Amino acid sequence: MQGLKRTMGMLCLSLCSLPMLTHAQQAETITRKGYTLEYTNKSPDFDTAVGRRLIETFFTVYPQQAARYNRKTAKKVAFIIDPAYDGVAATSGDVVTFNPAWFRSHPGDIDVVTHEAMHIVQAYPAHAGPWWITEGIADYVRYTMGVDNAGANWSLTPFNEKQHYTNSYRITARFFAWLVKHKNRDIVGKLDSAMRSKKYTDEIWKALTGSTLDDLWKEYAANPVI
Repeated sequence: MQGLKRTMGMLCLSLCSLPMLTHAQQAETITRKGYTLEYTNKSPDFDTAVGRRLIETFFTVYPQQAARYNRKTAKKVAFIIDPAYDGVAATSGDVVTFNPAWFRSHPGDIDVVTHEAMHIVQAYPAHAGPWWITEGIADYVRYTMGVDNAGANWSLTPFNEKQHYTNSYRITARFFAWLVKHKNRDIVGKLDSAMRSKKYTDEIWKALTGSTLDDLWKEYAANPVI
């Protein structure tokens, strides 16, 4: 009997640690290890199991991103599941808005959180630098820190000769992965810091690698193995 009580108690602790999500609920506030997530679901038919995975992904990747890229990042973040939003997801300040329709057709794409959470960590000021660097870094971080990219059938875009580093997202992220492997293992962190401190200039590429950006791309295009 004591063993049964102990087992039931452990089960309760496990289940009770999960957020008690409901459909179209008021905001749920969850705090773990110094970070707080305010989760609001405005969609009456959003799958609460997907919602839990989004929350768990946040608490898995966001502290890692903060430790690696920006320890001064926001301690409180908001997620809003909003059927009025027609993109996939968007970040403004410390608020991420998700389209529930996307997750109905792509329920495994939970690393959208990894990409969007990195935008919070980036916290770049206006006119910090090229937009393609911003999105390239966010997808590079998804590539390196994603919890289930395979489950979403998500991967870096294979190289082809029609591409350019300014194409952004997965194309730029793959270029960054090549730079990390072949040129400077700290280059993404250095770029991220330069953007956040508004110190980015085109000269940074030569300072970090010894080559200009265009020359780096030519070298990558000639042998894009990562």
